[in-house]
Amino acid sequence: MITDAAPIVTRRVRQEGSHTLQGYLSTGGYEGLRAALSMAPEAVREEVDKASLLGRGGAGFPAGRKWSMLRKSPTTYLVVNGDESEPATFKDRLLIEHDPHQIIEGAVIAAYAIGARQAFVFCRGEFALGLERLQQACNDAYAYGALGPRILGSEFSLDLVVHPGAGAYICGEETALLESLEGKRGFPRIKPPYFPAAIGLYGEPTVVNNVETVSNLPWIVLHGGEAFAALGQGSSAGTRLFALSGRVERPGWYELEMSKTTFRDLVYDPSLGGGVRGGAALKAFIPGGVSAPWFGPERLDLGLDQEAVGAAGSMLGSGSVVVMDETSCAVRAAWRISRFFWRESCGQCTPCREGSGWIEKMLRRIELGAGREEDLDVLMDACDNIAPGVSWPPRQTTICVLGPSIPSSVASGIRMFRDEFLLHVKEGACPYGAAGEGGRR
Repeated sequence: MITDAAPIVTRRVRQEGSHTLQGYLSTGGYEGLRAALSMAPEAVREEVDKASLLGRGGAGFPAGRKWSMLRKSPTTYLVVNGDESEPATFKDRLLIEHDPHQIIEGAVIAAYAIGARQAFVFCRGEFALGLERLQQACNDAYAYGALGPRILGSEFSLDLVVHPGAGAYICGEETALLESLEGKRGFPRIKPPYFPAAIGLYGEPTVVNNVETVSNLPWIVLHGGEAFAALGQGSSAGTRLFALSGRVERPGWYELEMSKTTFRDLVYDPSLGGGVRGGAALKAFIPGGVSAPWFGPERLDLGLDQEAVGAAGSMLGSGSVVVMDETSCAVRAAWRISRFFWRESCGQCTPCREGSGWIEKMLRRIELGAGREEDLDVLMDACDNIAPGVSWPPRQTTICVLGPSIPSSVASGIRMFRDEFLLHVKEGACPYGAAGEGGRR
């Protein structure tokens, strides 16, 4: 059901001038930071623990627990991950462009809680408007006293650097992001020992939090962790931003209360997705970004709940929900997703580097009408070599999870729509028409 939970991280984004310091201050901006600075750091951490705030970047790891894992050290860093590069995911971009001061305020609160004196916001380089506004917000925050020495008259000081990425999707993975910040090639690090909380940026303990994650912190400090935990259900507390795209009448972003709202609500409610475009039947949907296994229509009544979606064999991931209707080609969808991962593989691990290329070539061959029936078994075998068992959660043969993300769409497509793959082979062409035609030949 659609609840009446008020938005938390998007409450300003529709207001004119929401990205400016004046607009932010007029709507209670930096009051959460003032409240946090009047508390002990341990008290701030306790409120975040009570909130049961899960990371909003994809992995869904509890933010408070991540903070508690920090190795004791005189030097600690905070990094805010704004390198949102996964197809059909656009929630962080919204916050960066329309409420950059909320990100900065959340970052300062997080830094104060963990004892960091240096913070970075790593922003996707293609976000030209977002980078401009984020840097201006950073400059204005320094001038206002929310950054720099003795923040807002307290004893706490923090410097923050806005760092643009160079367009590599792999740098959204936290250890590759740290490598990039250090001026190196964006290669993920082996964990262990390189868990950022132990050995992170410049070899020091580091917390890496997502843009949406830190954006929740001002509200949590002001209203209390228990108020946040009262929204949602169980470990899936609070509200969450969802990026809805694909064959729906009203694609866009929606901030919804977790658990109590279902995928059916998100897709079909007139105030949200508005239903499948043109009244067509829903064929499948991806519940958590293109890294996630697909669901069929029978899963529409699942709640937007981390545990429930995981138990059903997929994930909420990046909060991106992509809808496919009866005119969508499953082969083409799997091919385009695989092509993205092939192009974005850093090439460090053989199963990902080589396997992604072979999978992309075979799917392209099937989509263009030159496939063979045995290709389906070869595809599944290649997937098994990248993620043994081709199950969820995936088993890894690679350093990071980009490799095991490749089989998700391929295995989903073959398992759910095997006849469609075989029809491509039998007819020697895509039965839905050439790419972009959107109709059956």
